[in-house]
Amino acid sequence: MTQQSSRLKKGMGGFLLFAFILGDVLGAGVYALTGKLAGEAGGMTWLPILIALGMAMLTAGSYAELVTKYPRAGGASVFAQRAYKNPIIAFLVGYCMLCAGIVSVGGLAIAFTGDYLSTLMPVLVPLAAPLFLFTLALINLRGITESVRSNLVMTIIEVSGLVLVLVLVAMAMNDGKGDTSRLLEAPDGVSTAAAVLSAALLAFYSFVGFETSANIAEEVRDVNRVYPRALFAAIGVAGLVYVLIAMASSIMMEPADLASSSGPLLDVVHSTGATFPSWFFATIALVAIANGALMTSIMSSRLVYGMADQGILPRVFTAVLPNRRTPWVAILATTALSAILSIFGELQLLAETVVLFLLFVFISTNLAVLVLRKDEVEHKHFTVPAVIPVLALVSCLILLIQQSAQVWLLGAGLLVVGVILYFLAKKIDAPADSSAT
Repeated sequence: MTQQSSRLKKGMGGFLLFAFILGDVLGAGVYALTGKLAGEAGGMTWLPILIALGMAMLTAGSYAELVTKYPRAGGASVFAQRAYKNPIIAFLVGYCMLCAGIVSVGGLAIAFTGDYLSTLMPVLVPLAAPLFLFTLALINLRGITESVRSNLVMTIIEVSGLVLVLVLVAMAMNDGKGDTSRLLEAPDGVSTAAAVLSAALLAFYSFVGFETSANIAEEVRDVNRVYPRALFAAIGVAGLVYVLIAMASSIMMEPADLASSSGPLLDVVHSTGATFPSWFFATIALVAIANGALMTSIMSSRLVYGMADQGILPRVFTAVLPNRRTPWVAILATTALSAILSIFGELQLLAETVVLFLLFVFISTNLAVLVLRKDEVEHKHFTVPAVIPVLALVSCLILLIQQSAQVWLLGAGLLVVGVILYFLAKKIDAPADSSAT
């Protein structure tokens, strides 16, 4: 089997791909995660982050193999179709990925137009959130190169803010401030193991986003060489940043104070003795959220395009702009759905539902690596030892049983809707398919 030609423009090299993945993984999580982790794991927030990093790296190994083996838009849906030879399973996997992306963008729009933006100006979320998403859609329509260049600028800004936090903490420690003993301080009332495992689920949420890069494989130059390097490097850098921020925060503040903070990094900076206006970190947080929303919206539109190209969504979603060569119908459709969720949705439940859907996607992808080992292709590709996807499956199952009943119920309801949409799409496209034969 040879690599197929693509109608999408190959406008992304290794550095832009690295920035794409890093920006999507870091996203908004690190700016809100520290306080919640302290509430779960006390001062030992760095430990569940390391555990979550290891789990993410395992599944990333499966993605590196499959993306370089089958470099097509569609990601997990393409892998499922090849592995299981069942269009319904392929649709459900792609649908789970699609739901996770659309729901995530809707939630990020709520976060963007909520407390952070209100620090700078008065806003009405039901009005501001759709306008924010419309702006992202315009960037997305411009093209993959323009989108990832915007991502590069935003990633530099958000990482610079995190580096500033670390520098200020280091200077404060040099002046004798902080308490390193808190790094081994466990939470009260629960066992350390239970606390760390519970916090690992929360920490794992901060690493999701790397999977979106599988949906732009057709737009990456020299994907077999570039993709694995960019993927592992971006996750590793993100993990290092998370660990350092967690340790710095625990050193400078009591876990209880961190857990009760709605702006933990701003409070960490204040605890160093440095003074910054509130708008400064609010602006950086807005950039981080916008960056994550842009990258996830790119993934969602490319996933819809890939699924339609396989014939498991209506063919209309394969339409591309003649000059820009971007999937405009898919972009507009996914943006509209995210806008509806941003108006009527609730942030916490949406975020938890994203994790549930992605765990199903990861389980399917890790299984697909093992199933497709006998499927040989003519070009060279990245390969992981068989034990890696097995361990990744175990880690996904461990995290899956941590989900609440409410999230399971919502996820099941959305899956039922997906099955109905699948059969409706088949019925609508059936006359066109039969007339073409």
